[in-house]
Amino acid sequence: MVRRDDMLKALDTLLKPQQFRDYCPNGLQVEGREQIRRVVTGVTACQALLDAALVEDADAVLVHHGYFWKNEDARIRGMKRQRLQTLLKNDLNLFAYHLPLDAHPDLGNNIQLARRLGLAVTGWLGEGDSALGLVGRLPEPMPAADFAALVEEALGRDTLHIGESEDEIDSIAWCTGAAQGFIEQAQAAGVDAYLSGEISEPTVHFARETGIHYFAAGHHATERYGVQALGEWLARQFDIEHIFIDIDNPV
Repeated sequence: MVRRDDMLKALDTLLKPQQFRDYCPNGLQVEGREQIRRVVTGVTACQALLDAALVEDADAVLVHHGYFWKNEDARIRGMKRQRLQTLLKNDLNLFAYHLPLDAHPDLGNNIQLARRLGLAVTGWLGEGDSALGLVGRLPEPMPAADFAALVEEALGRDTLHIGESEDEIDSIAWCTGAAQGFIEQAQAAGVDAYLSGEISEPTVHFARETGIHYFAAGHHATERYGVQALGEWLARQFDIEHIFIDIDNPV
């Protein structure tokens, strides 16, 4: 077992949330029991994940997308009430790390995605707090259509590609989740392609008019791997049990 506060200290030391200007609080969002022997990880602290954690007799849930986002309605009603009631009634801890988990150089979403796709990292995308994404190269130069197929096979999800399928690409930048806006930084970096999770209507026009290839591989699909790696790290660090639960999400 590990004490809740010791686990929090270890996570904060590793992920350094104080270095980020985030959209939500990072760390222990809802306090539960003091002793933790089993932690469930998942992408989002939705009701389905909380219910699954109870079935697994977990003491803590660790996610990338937690609660208390900026500008959301602060009232505890409806869905929010149900989620919090589940946590509090069952003395279940909720830990959440958003941008710190995207950016971590070893366990983060972006480096974990790179390893899954075989991408060689050559640098960061952005500067300071905005340096969340990475820049690198494909396993080998290949037609854009072949890279889209590689991503689909690795992530088990359809990939939307904007660009000419037969064009050969080599250099790429990427940032998981809702990071489509970083395509401008990617284009300025001179890479052939950019990959993120979500796509917005303006993203299509920017890719077409600048010539950069764009791949949308799914918000959920691209962010499944950082929290798994973090859970495995906790299991090794404290000799506790870790279970990753993937709640399906097509977005």
